[in-house]
Amino acid sequence: MHISPVLWQFLVKWLTNSALFPREASTIAPYADALYFFLLLITIVGLTLVGALVFGFSIRYRKDRSPVATQVEGSTLLEATWTIIPLALFLICFVWGALLYFRIYNPPTNAMNIYVVGKQWMWKAEHPGGQHEINNLHIPEGVPIQLTMISQDVFHSFSIPDFRVKREVIPGRYSTVWFQATTPGTYHIFCTQYCGTKHSGMIGEVTVLTPDEYKKWTESSTSGMSLAQNGERLFASMGCNACHTGNAAARGPNLAGVYGSKLRLASGSEVLVNDAYIRDAILNPSQHVTAGYAPIMPTYQGQISEEGLIDLVEYLKSLKTNYRVQQTLTTSESNQAAPMTPGVVKP
Repeated sequence: MHISPVLWQFLVKWLTNSALFPREASTIAPYADALYFFLLLITIVGLTLVGALVFGFSIRYRKDRSPVATQVEGSTLLEATWTIIPLALFLICFVWGALLYFRIYNPPTNAMNIYVVGKQWMWKAEHPGGQHEINNLHIPEGVPIQLTMISQDVFHSFSIPDFRVKREVIPGRYSTVWFQATTPGTYHIFCTQYCGTKHSGMIGEVTVLTPDEYKKWTESSTSGMSLAQNGERLFASMGCNACHTGNAAARGPNLAGVYGSKLRLASGSEVLVNDAYIRDAILNPSQHVTAGYAPIMPTYQGQISEEGLIDLVEYLKSLKTNYRVQQTLTTSESNQAAPMTPGVVKP
């Protein structure tokens, strides 16, 4: 369907300025709106056509003009027409919607990943550089952004109407969505899934900055440690480095470079090591025993927060060699042995 660009801009601006329609502030918004307006158009055309036929037939075949009912013979051509045309329209909508769906939920490989944790009743954003936000999300203009989201309690739904983004946020499972903002400004975040008594207050703001402004914001709001660095500290403090050393005699499998690869389990099946697998393997290790290793890893269910799991996931994604693992293990062993040595004070 082709529509004049001038008419399109007039329509969008009129709807936006009259508060009947959200702004188009992402690259996907025009495509979503085009499908929406197409559905609206065929609905209006269909309603008008059916209404006109009902009105016309009620006049033409009213009782005083046709007091005696007459048999109307069927028409194969007419029946085929009103079957094929709606079917063609439905198939167009289906294919169009499917293409749009895959476009929305398949992020580009260069997308910046930001974690979002939904809680009653707030949104917490975790940036790779260690920036943390509550009910706010700062992003750069013109950069693909992937949101990896999970709920800490009940079902939520993350929605940014101006970006045409809406994704369910589910307990115990990561869900993703992506967008690319096109216009600097501030945009609303809503939870569109009823999640308790303060559901209406679970709102926030997305602030779209120019690349230079975003760089300044990241430098001024960093906590000093990235998510991967926090994950490394957690990995060592929980004793994970004692088993996952990368040595041939290690009690746990080598984790360096494992992210993104296929892993063979003791059951004989193969799994893709992604964010969801790492999270589940930490919480339910007995269900994800690597081939060649004993099922000795304890579960950490209830011992690590969702934020801690995100830190561990980011650390294992960044782990390319075992040098740092062995270094932290050696440091930990030295600190434990130091008090036992006469004349040596543990730092």
